[in-house]
Amino acid sequence: MVKVGIFFCTAIAFIVGFSIREAIAHTGTATFYTPPYVPSACHGYKDDGVMVAAASDAIWDDGAACGRRYKIKCKRGTNESPHPCRGKKYVVVKIVDYCPSGCQGTIDLSQEAFASIADPNAGKIKIYFHQYVNPIELSLLMLLSGVAPTYTV
Repeated sequence: MVKVGIFFCTAIAFIVGFSIREAIAHTGTATFYTPPYVPSACHGYKDDGVMVAAASDAIWDDGAACGRRYKIKCKRGTNESPHPCRGKKYVVVKIVDYCPSGCQGTIDLSQEAFASIADPNAGKIKIYFHQYVNPIELSLLMLLSGVAPTYTV
């Protein structure tokens, strides 16, 4: 009976996690920057891989954005480049840096992250984005925090 309860809670968290996140997507713009990605404002010389991004003032939140993950989906181009969206439907990136004032986009993606959703020749694209929480991690957090209902046998 306990296994059924855990499975049920995990399934509900999974469904709610996806539904809520997709419903509250924001719109903005994305640009890209090229390696090296270290040092970064968030982690200094720690290498966080290539699926990373720099946050503009719109999402920087005085540095609280460091480590947050965002799911980015290409909406369309911002210039004359016809149909720049391509490849994967979306990319998940980790905020590791700050894109200072004058930043040309809401989020400045690594070159690799940008290329996975759009043609880099576009330079700048319109995007949908939202903070991303892995549904499995969300389920574990709910279980550990006691949010999930408990059943007695």
